[in-house]
Amino acid sequence: MSDNRNGKRAPVDIFMNKYVKGVPYMAHVSDISRNGVSLSTLIEPQLGGKRVGLQFQLPGSEEVIYAEGEVVREWLDVEDREGSGIRFTLLAERHRKMIDDYVEQNHADSPWR
Repeated sequence: MSDNRNGKRAPVDIFMNKYVKGVPYMAHVSDISRNGVSLSTLIEPQLGGKRVGLQFQLPGSEEVIYAEGEVVREWLDVEDREGSGIRFTLLAERHRKMIDDYVEQNHADSPWR
């Protein structure tokens, strides 16, 4: 499978609230970049919403990050779990900096890992 994503990505193991049409659904985030997240949905109806709200905390941080995003990719994994790639469309600069710092310290090629 080709990977069309740009930029550094860091693995992460967190849960987030993904808001679809104003209703929160729990999702599991597996990686993050300054541009978006890759996540697996847990329980979510097929609403077809492409614009979503996101609410999460990075590991080791108590600050809640609020963002808006657009679903740019969807898939089923080998265990039939639904996943999606979300591109950030609205993110406070302070939160983007937090994400940049986290990715820089934790991406696969980082000497700090």
